[in-house]
Amino acid sequence: EFLGYFTAWTYWAASIPYAVDSANEIIVDLGWALTGSKDFQDKIPTTMFAALTFVVFIVFIIVEHHFANSMEFLSSIGGGLMVIMTVLFVFLAFVGLAKSGGHMATQPFTWHTIIPNFNLHYWSTVGMLIYAMNGCELVAPYVTKMKKPKSDFPKAMIALAIMTAFLTILGSFALGIYFNAYHIPNDLKMNGAYYVFDMVGHQFGMGKLLLYVWAWTSLLFNCALVAVLLDAMTRMLISDTGDKYMPKFLRKKDKNGLPINGYILTVALSSFIMILGIFLPDMNDIFNWLLNLNSIVSPGVTCWIFYSFMRVRKNSAKYPSKYTYIKNDKLAWLVGLALLIVTAVATILGFAPQDVKQGSGLWWYELVINIVAVIVLIGLGAILPGIRRREEEYGTAFDKQQWIWMGILIIGSIILDVWLGSTKISMRIALIIIEAIIALLLTWLVGRRKPKDATK
Repeated sequence: EFLGYFTAWTYWAASIPYAVDSANEIIVDLGWALTGSKDFQDKIPTTMFAALTFVVFIVFIIVEHHFANSMEFLSSIGGGLMVIMTVLFVFLAFVGLAKSGGHMATQPFTWHTIIPNFNLHYWSTVGMLIYAMNGCELVAPYVTKMKKPKSDFPKAMIALAIMTAFLTILGSFALGIYFNAYHIPNDLKMNGAYYVFDMVGHQFGMGKLLLYVWAWTSLLFNCALVAVLLDAMTRMLISDTGDKYMPKFLRKKDKNGLPINGYILTVALSSFIMILGIFLPDMNDIFNWLLNLNSIVSPGVTCWIFYSFMRVRKNSAKYPSKYTYIKNDKLAWLVGLALLIVTAVATILGFAPQDVKQGSGLWWYELVINIVAVIVLIGLGAILPGIRRREEEYGTAFDKQQWIWMGILIIGSIILDVWLGSTKISMRIALIIIEAIIALLLTWLVGRRKPKDATK
């Protein structure tokens, strides 16, 4: 039972960096949509970027609280427009290639251009590929709302896989038409889509029209994505977790049945992620780091899915399912094992920072905040059952004074660790470990005593 709870928690926790990344993209989209260029990015310091991202979360909490159906509306419109624009780009790119007589920005374009260099850096990016493929499982809470879920759900997943493969392969080739693969822009991950729609628009005599259409489409899509993450993931955590492990305050719901305190916890952890990135040099570094962090937590939590899948298929008689893709239990178990091993290795390799010089001060800093982020996100899930036990034992988990002191110790420890990671002190990793152990010990000493306002 605890394993089921912890799986649900880690899966929910993995959505936090994803939500922060999507909220960051909303800021980027809005800037392009209003200005038509990337100049605004040079004028926004990292602290302001973090503050604007926080505002985005607050706005969506209010929207979800007052407009319960907003998520479904945004998802339908935003997702549909994004698919249309992506297909349109691939189509126009190949038409443009024919129009230009086969000229490509990537020269020479050979098999060596397509085939990557299989070194350690490449294998450390496999987690990014898994992260890019993840996401369809977010529809799990809504499967039962389909007219014919037993037949329509597998068909939808197959169609999704085909569409993803089609757009990934042809989309990557299309990017090679407009970008020189040997000299990729440093901000390609953040601004690449805007650059390419700007180039396509000018090639077909439309100026910046396609750029603006993409900006507003991407803005609507990312708004829908944040809404989905806030709603689906939080509902999944609260509804799938029993009273035994989840504290009362997190199970509280408003008049619309929305887990409002779950939303607040999401914003709190998102703020923590944003604080970790404040010391990075600029918006582009924050954007790239968040993608890197997602390539750690997303594959990591997917390991639980494959492990659970193996357990279920090993005892298929005990856990029957209406939705079965691989009919043979032994074959299904072996497939799950293979995917588990690949995903686990990709998760471990993903801790290495991707877009900075290896061994530099920035590289070490990103490595530290990668580790700190994962420990906090996963560690909190291990602590919550203990808080629930204290509620049952004393009527309340902690008194006000305990909450304040534990908050000061935890927040202070995180800030100090982040600062140490940004310095050039040779022993900074050892100092961070020692400081974290001391902070955890002090927090445990404060929290172990009986609350002053205990009712039992």
